[in-house]
Amino acid sequence: MLDFTEKEIIDGVLAEFEEIAKIPRPSGHEEAVSNYLKKVFSDIGCTVVQDEKLNIIADLSASNGAESAPLTILQAHMDMVCVAAPGVEFNPLTDPVKLLNDGTVLSADGTSLGADDGIGVAEIIYIFKNLKNHGPLRAIITVDEEKGMTGAIHLDKKYLLDASYLINCDSENFDELTVGSAGSMNISFERNIVWQIPHYASAYKISLKGLLGGHSGMEIGKGRGNAIRTLALMLRRLQKEDIDFDLVEINGGTAINAIPVDGFAVIVTNEAEDKLQEILALEKENFLSIYGDVDGNLEISLEKVDMPARTFDTSLTSDLIRLLIMLHTGVYSMSQLKPSLVETSANLGILRTSDDKVEVFFFPRSASDGKVREFGDIAIAQAEATGFKANIGTQSPGWKERTDSVLMQTMNDIFQKQNGFPMQIETIHAGLECGWHFQKNPDLDIVSIGVTTIDIHSPNEKLLLESIAPQVNLITAALENIADF
Repeated sequence: MLDFTEKEIIDGVLAEFEEIAKIPRPSGHEEAVSNYLKKVFSDIGCTVVQDEKLNIIADLSASNGAESAPLTILQAHMDMVCVAAPGVEFNPLTDPVKLLNDGTVLSADGTSLGADDGIGVAEIIYIFKNLKNHGPLRAIITVDEEKGMTGAIHLDKKYLLDASYLINCDSENFDELTVGSAGSMNISFERNIVWQIPHYASAYKISLKGLLGGHSGMEIGKGRGNAIRTLALMLRRLQKEDIDFDLVEINGGTAINAIPVDGFAVIVTNEAEDKLQEILALEKENFLSIYGDVDGNLEISLEKVDMPARTFDTSLTSDLIRLLIMLHTGVYSMSQLKPSLVETSANLGILRTSDDKVEVFFFPRSASDGKVREFGDIAIAQAEATGFKANIGTQSPGWKERTDSVLMQTMNDIFQKQNGFPMQIETIHAGLECGWHFQKNPDLDIVSIGVTTIDIHSPNEKLLLESIAPQVNLITAALENIADF
């Protein structure tokens, strides 16, 4: 354990996080933060490799007398999900995250915070700078965890095969010790737009906002609404009420693994505005009857807009709505071994219109790799039925828990001594890079921990400051313990 007060640890970790938060780092755009981390770890005295994907691998020599201890990896990811609240101007490629610290909670001014997983990176830097008694250490900071896990996928397995232990710092509650996670698959659908001249006389924009959103793994079982699915059901309700219309534009969501909080569609129709308002009000009433107890702040607006020069052809309008209705969104099944745990789910994450095509991004997860593959097969059939092309991405493997984990027992024992109660040992319904690390070295003893964060991947993301010091103390005590093995 470090010989620092709780406040000193919190201030030290936050100082590292503040520097990271200044650097724009959405998934796929990590060059600047990767270069920053390369310098930071080099200045600490590490031997640093920046691989072709911009992953950072930094080795710190053991302290005197602990050279023969097993190599331990501390691992986190440098990218973040960038989400702004409606009306907040934020360019994730150029704008820093503006931090708000009230002494209890760290948040951001109108955007996601990026504590997932910037705080994990900050903790690792802080520990590397301050820990005195330790065996050989390696920091692995990956890119693109949030979007495609390409950093973990392409990480050379040689950086995992010579290690005995790996502590992933990407979980979300300080008293949880994660020992297994779900696999997943990125799926997208696309179709070229055939434009036509408008068949109807008036154009309207249907907008919805106010949903809670959240992480599509950790919050998927909380019964929250999905803005894209809700928007599709509104359009379907218009069809069922024999309202003829064509789409001009439709958009929703910001990240494939974030439950979308808002969306909009522009339509052309001959129907009277008051009739449209009446139907949308009925659909809102239906939404609230399903989700109102947990996600009751849905707002729907209808406004007349200028007539466009073109619309989707009628078949695309119909086929897109059918596809969005067909795609399963939310919980699919619960675990048979642990009924409180979601086993399989799917998230309709992004719906996007460009000048030439419509794209839909869909993200199934499951503890069963076979079930994830099944979603891929179903997606191909759904695309064929609606005239879309399905793009089936690389399947991320699940991470299977091991009952003989020395690291799990060691860290649980340390935590109980430090805090007076045991950790909750969990297998989670979320994707962690640990699945790829486990696939490359099944003998690697892996756990995942993290500080307590709330509403990640949303503008309401918060970090509980009091959870930082217990995490740092847990990691440092575990590393000191390993040094004595």
